[in-house]
Amino acid sequence: MKKKVVVVDYGLGNIRSVRQSLKKVIEENHINAEVKIINNSYDIDTATHIVLPGQGAFSACMNGLMNIPGMIDELSKSVLIQQKPFLGVCVGMQLLANTGYEKGKHNGLGWIEGDVKKLPKESIKLPHMGWNEVLIKTKKNDLINDDKNYNYYFVHSFYFNCKSKTNEIAITEYGINFASIISKENIYGVQFHPEKSSYQGLRILKNFINL
Repeated sequence: MKKKVVVVDYGLGNIRSVRQSLKKVIEENHINAEVKIINNSYDIDTATHIVLPGQGAFSACMNGLMNIPGMIDELSKSVLIQQKPFLGVCVGMQLLANTGYEKGKHNGLGWIEGDVKKLPKESIKLPHMGWNEVLIKTKKNDLINDDKNYNYYFVHSFYFNCKSKTNEIAITEYGINFASIISKENIYGVQFHPEKSSYQGLRILKNFINL
């Protein structure tokens, strides 16, 4: 069966770069899959895998999703009920939280319990931009299928504060230790940009498609 990976375009994300990286992984690894950018809720139903990129403010990204008729309902049905593999990237990961505290208090999707807070400014520059090490906490996760620690490319000022540390698959140190990979059942999130993270980033995307 051919897999269909959809990248959700709601006006706030590095959409084309993510698509190109997914296409590269599919072609180089001869995976029976296709990638499509979508901006409506109808195409969610036909997807086997869902990728939600994001950049900018938490509230703007949530508003972008809410402004597409039926999008959040269709995402919830596909991810929470039908259990389709889901990957949130950068702010796309942060939207999985209950609440975001960027420019006020805003509701998120609430799929993984936690909130999104600003990194502490003491002795560090914001945004956190550039390469940094991702330290794997658990080997029992299909997105990361070994225990090696790699560097990935980050651009962010806020972090996901998980209520349950069991949802933290990996952490990164920048002023504090924050969750850089999170997971709950079929739901995954990465704070870094795999599409900008060379071989190791493409490896994450490959593992996701193979779920």
